[in-house]
Amino acid sequence: MIQKSIMCPNCKNKFTVEGNPGEKVRITCPKCDTSGYFYFPKEKPTSKTEVTVIETKNLSKFYGKIKGIENLTLSVKKGEIFGFLGPNGAGKTTTIRTLLGYLIPTSGEALILGKNIKDNIVNIKRNVGYIPGDLNLYGHLTGKQFLDYFASLRNTEMTLLDELLKVFDVPLDRRIKGYSKGMKQKLGIIQAFMDDPEIVIMDEPTSGLDPLLQQKFYDFLLDQKKKDKTMFFSSHVLSEVDKICDRIGIIRNGNLVALEDVETLKSKMGKIIKVKIKEPPELFKGPKNMKIKGEWIEFVTNEDIDYWIKLLAKYTIVDLDINEFSLEDIFIHYYEGQT
Repeated sequence: MIQKSIMCPNCKNKFTVEGNPGEKVRITCPKCDTSGYFYFPKEKPTSKTEVTVIETKNLSKFYGKIKGIENLTLSVKKGEIFGFLGPNGAGKTTTIRTLLGYLIPTSGEALILGKNIKDNIVNIKRNVGYIPGDLNLYGHLTGKQFLDYFASLRNTEMTLLDELLKVFDVPLDRRIKGYSKGMKQKLGIIQAFMDDPEIVIMDEPTSGLDPLLQQKFYDFLLDQKKKDKTMFFSSHVLSEVDKICDRIGIIRNGNLVALEDVETLKSKMGKIIKVKIKEPPELFKGPKNMKIKGEWIEFVTNEDIDYWIKLLAKYTIVDLDINEFSLEDIFIHYYEGQT
């Protein structure tokens, strides 16, 4: 309920009326009895304040003289699925293990939930789930014993355990050494999410999952996103990052080479034009990035597509293909050193 001070249009008397946003109320001036209606304005939707929950500032990790990551600066917002993309050896696992305190940074700093990892890693881990890329589980334990052990370490309620066991069915009474790779991966997912942490950091989490289980996992992550949970998701599988991530960071040789939301990154890259002309392809004077692949001419253009189409019209076009950049195209672009 809100109050508004209004003036009677007849006698200029000022008085107060009450109502709810968007409501139409009948009013009567207490002085001259003039009647009418007053419309309470609708409340404007408040913009959601973006909260940074993971932040790195010039974070570097060297193994002697060998670079793991160098001057890594990025931020992850609360409630987003952040994809960390790169091939094996690019620095993804080094980044994750440094964030979680398993590796000591050479320089720079990192904050999770506003706390510096250097001084607060124990408290940070109480609110962070983790799926490592190399799952080494306790083979002598049963699945149930394994989950009970991790639950005892966290000393909190496992509020998502029942839901997770329905989605990722595992034989809890069997010893883990008898599990397949897919079963072990499911158990790793369950332990990471079962106490409903604020953040879950995942290193290649779909490894070993069949396509059906991968889709169930994606659906589960999207449900968690609706609850404002944050997920940091490393992968070298382009299709899954494209499918579920809000933003991506691309890492190459330990350096961050792109940081953008997926659709914006695609639009910035422009369009890929592939054309086959009747004349020898060498006759066409295209942009600097033009390549000739067999009979095909291929190049990338951003805002000047009309110019190139008109130029191509001077030739006899046999075939023409114009496409947006896919995430795979972007990935190849950066890894061909064309940045």
